[in-house]
Amino acid sequence: MNEHVIWHDLECGSYDEDLGLWGELAARHGGPILDVGAGTGRVALELARAGHAVTALDLDGELLGELTARAEGLPVTALRADARDFSTDERFALCIVPMQTIQLLGGSTGRRAFMACARAQLVPGGIVALAIAEELEPFEIDEDGPGPLPDICERDGIVYSSQPTAVRVDGDGFVLERRREIVDPRGERNAATDRIRLDRLDSALLEREGASVGLSPAARSTIPASLDYVGSEVVVLRA
Repeated sequence: MNEHVIWHDLECGSYDEDLGLWGELAARHGGPILDVGAGTGRVALELARAGHAVTALDLDGELLGELTARAEGLPVTALRADARDFSTDERFALCIVPMQTIQLLGGSTGRRAFMACARAQLVPGGIVALAIAEELEPFEIDEDGPGPLPDICERDGIVYSSQPTAVRVDGDGFVLERRREIVDPRGERNAATDRIRLDRLDSALLEREGASVGLSPAARSTIPASLDYVGSEVVVLRA
């Protein structure tokens, strides 16, 4: 397993607070299901084990390769594509966008491009459900000061540690920062900083953007915060 996959699993793979909601939506609306930003299959594999046919979309080929290996025997199809510009012959009853993926698409233009693509792939009356974080609480820890506990795992004698170190307001978005550290079997350490940027977004704005491409508001739900993860609002739009 390469480091890229390990970091993804370490930082995202243990999150399960949203799985119940995606399962409920899948049971209510049926399939096929499109999982956008599928990564190594955290949600896609869970839905496939429940008997749903899932297409897992991601731009990252390494993550999709790991997903495909884990999906052996399950009704999962990997689709490598940019969420802002994709198409497939499949038509979906449900499209899900977990873990603030919609806030990684480069602002309103990117979000609208994605929602236009998603609408074109939905059956009449199909829905798209998008998880967003409306607000993040800024913080920053000193390099040697106390802070959130790191996520840690061990692979082949190498210890991987990822610690949240900051959330900063950045214009119309937020920058999330983590310190990634590797300790090899000889005890040698290698550390680096990883940053991602989330666009600022709220449910009402997302509904208006969806309406501009022909998606109508259908519902909203809340995924509560956990000890390690922020809560999310889930906006449901109907084609």
